[in-house]
Amino acid sequence: MRGKIGLVVGLGVGYVLGTRAGRARYEQIKKQAEKVWELPPVQKQVTKVKECAKKLPKVAVDGVVKAIKAADSTSGSRTASMGSGASASPGAETAKAAG
Repeated sequence: MRGKIGLVVGLGVGYVLGTRAGRARYEQIKKQAEKVWELPPVQKQVTKVKECAKKLPKVAVDGVVKAIKAADSTSGSRTASMGSGASASPGAETAKAAG
């Protein structure tokens, strides 16, 4: 019985110490990622992408969304296989049947 209690106590202590170290490392990585995100060259590229996205006509955006859904349905991705409710376009089914 004392062995089981020791095991449980040991696991508890290990869990607490591990989660503290894990959280500290996570915060460290998060801070570094935020520093990189705020760099002027990165923000310059973000601005460029936003400007390009505004110029895209709605038809092009819809086409990209359909292409992504079609790729998901034909590749057997986790999203499609888990039944997320996302349905592929009719063209995707034709391409799937042909391939």
